[in-house]
Amino acid sequence: MSPEEGERERAERIIEWIRADAWRLEVLRQARALRLPDWWLAAGFVRNLVWDRLHGYSPATPLNDIDLVYFDASHASVRIDRAHESALRRAAPLPWSVKNQARMHRRHGHRPYASIEEALSVWVECETAVAVTLDDDGRIRLTAPFGTASLLSGRVTHNPRHGDSEVFRQRVVAKGWQRRWPGLEFRGL
Repeated sequence: MSPEEGERERAERIIEWIRADAWRLEVLRQARALRLPDWWLAAGFVRNLVWDRLHGYSPATPLNDIDLVYFDASHASVRIDRAHESALRRAAPLPWSVKNQARMHRRHGHRPYASIEEALSVWVECETAVAVTLDDDGRIRLTAPFGTASLLSGRVTHNPRHGDSEVFRQRVVAKGWQRRWPGLEFRGL
């Protein structure tokens, strides 16, 4: 099997897990209803599901937030993101966090990002840089700039493109990942 075939197979496994999760499917539908350009549900929405599956956990670990990211360079303001969060909360009282990645480069002192994939590629952990979207035809797509092998292997890796390994250490401790998923292997602490 080629590396590309292996990656497609791993991505399809994650997509099947999401498809089998009625709650996640409904959240994807609610996000799609906003009709945002190039939108994705990212981070813990996918990552936690994988880690729960690797640990045999059911029910799923509750999410602190639901990270809806999108890319719209022509309308990049915090005010617009808050308006989207409000609309989502009116439809479903969930912990939505909406962020246009076209503006997030400022937070990290980077040059402007050209795409959602480029924005994901500088997130703190490689395994958090994974996202899914739901097409109008009901097809789930997955993007993961670093692939899915380490996520499905239970590794948590500091992303060298993020730069600050201390932020990685602080996130691991603050989020309690080692307590919740004791089988994870942390690299870069």
